[in-house]
Amino acid sequence: MSLKLQVFLFSSLPFILAILLLKSSFRSSKSQKNLPPSPPKLPLIGNLHQLGSNPHRALQAMAQTYGPLMLIHLGTVPVLIASSVDAAKDIMKTHDIIFSSRPHLNIPDRVFYACKDIAFSQYGDYWRQIKSIAVLHLLSNKRVQSYHQVREDEMVVMMEKIRKANGSTVNLSELLITLTNNVVCRVALGRAYEGRKFKDLLERLMELLGCFSVGSYIPSLWWVDWLSGLNRKADKVAKEFDEFLEIVLDEHVNKHVDGVEGRDLVEILLDFQRENTRGFRLERDMIKAIIVDLFTAGTDTTFTSLEWTMCELLRHPRVMKKLKQEALEVGQGRSLITEDDLEKMPYLKAVFKEALRLHIPLPMLVPRQSTEDIKLQGYDIQSGTQVLINAWAIARDPSNWEEPEVFEPERFLKSPIDYKGLHFELLPFGAGRRGCPGIQFAMVVNELILANLVYKFDLALVGEEDFNMCETNGITVHKKCPLLVSATHCS
Repeated sequence: MSLKLQVFLFSSLPFILAILLLKSSFRSSKSQKNLPPSPPKLPLIGNLHQLGSNPHRALQAMAQTYGPLMLIHLGTVPVLIASSVDAAKDIMKTHDIIFSSRPHLNIPDRVFYACKDIAFSQYGDYWRQIKSIAVLHLLSNKRVQSYHQVREDEMVVMMEKIRKANGSTVNLSELLITLTNNVVCRVALGRAYEGRKFKDLLERLMELLGCFSVGSYIPSLWWVDWLSGLNRKADKVAKEFDEFLEIVLDEHVNKHVDGVEGRDLVEILLDFQRENTRGFRLERDMIKAIIVDLFTAGTDTTFTSLEWTMCELLRHPRVMKKLKQEALEVGQGRSLITEDDLEKMPYLKAVFKEALRLHIPLPMLVPRQSTEDIKLQGYDIQSGTQVLINAWAIARDPSNWEEPEVFEPERFLKSPIDYKGLHFELLPFGAGRRGCPGIQFAMVVNELILANLVYKFDLALVGEEDFNMCETNGITVHKKCPLLVSATHCS
């Protein structure tokens, strides 16, 4: 060894030792962190292999071993799973600000104009501005009530189709999809856009949102999403939706919209853009992102809730009979039950709460992300940790519910528990700052349609085979097979 090299190594020794000490100290402090319990994970993919086709069910089973607050790894991303009322309350109420942001996800970024929508945008000034627009101008109680005629019109159209079937088999799933789609179209865009092409576009969009993007969870394998064709599919859907919305916006700007009832939501957003109040500029892409948000949240989840509720009623004739009796007493022989009548139907509301408890449309809600290091229930949670609330598991937790697997609407008749985000035992719409702002819009559609279906028709399953309650995979959990019924009109 040369003298120069010896001198260099000797002079560098303190620096090398300092680095080693710092590394040792860092490892020691990291190992001293009290992390939540974690299942064993594989290199690179983490716990992805354990989720299966129904992650909410797999994570419920894992929580029984590792506890209601556990840390898993989806690829290289740490993900906190909350499966209890206390854990959900701490995340969505006690420390709501810290857990109010969204992780960066590949598919939403592509289809929501770089996440300029309400649901997936990161927490901050921009999100506060568009959430305020939605709450005050798009989804306020007064605005929701102003569209009562749209809901009633579309309901009458659907019921006439059922009546004309004259007791023959009816695909109720298809009718409910069409109804909810038409309601959202007329409210958001000013007129219905019927036809297979538009429905197909919506279905492809929802399917994409339920797809697993490798690049979102294993960044070094971002190219897999290109190789698999996932990015190409997302870009194609985004392009088709954008072209459609450009036509809609141009029609509104040029006032060439036929059949608009009152002020639709696009018109309200364009007015807001022109006013440019408080210095906040609502750009064209922002308007389009918000409209796509309204379709994904307003159409799919509403239809899903109605379908599962009807399934449970058909499986439980006692409950169906009791609900029908309530509807007959309220309707009093009139042609329809109106929205004003719904407040007189406590059993209807209990039926929906119970159906939402058993069949939460988004079982894991929309992912959150922590923005600071925090101590949560005694555990150290690092900034940037993704967070999933297993609302499905909480709604079936025997420590919260007596006989949780049983469909029993009566449990809600004397219970204050509701779905509006104040009771963490029941979270179909989330809670806190990132809770769904469209609860009233969705539930008034649900209640009006169901009340009138049981009021005007005697419904029965077609065939004598076992009733199929299998679920589909995806961000929204649908019934796998369409709901086929026969309907006898009650004169």
